[in-house]
Amino acid sequence: MWSDYGRRPGMRFVRVGTLDDPTALSPDVHIFTRSKQPWVGLPEDVPSFDVFYELEELWPAASLERRRAALD
Repeated sequence: MWSDYGRRPGMRFVRVGTLDDPTALSPDVHIFTRSKQPWVGLPEDVPSFDVFYELEELWPAASLERRRAALD
């Protein structure tokens, strides 16, 4: 199972919940937290954002380069 955000050819997103062991990967960041329910707790050591965030400010350079290559 994959998702297509923004109709980017060559780039798909795998939802961690569809993996055989979703506990193998933990979130690097939480987004769109402005709509979370008040009883949902988020870990303090993981960045969270009300909406989205600037990729260039948070992603490592190698990840940004792989993204650029995939979108070219």
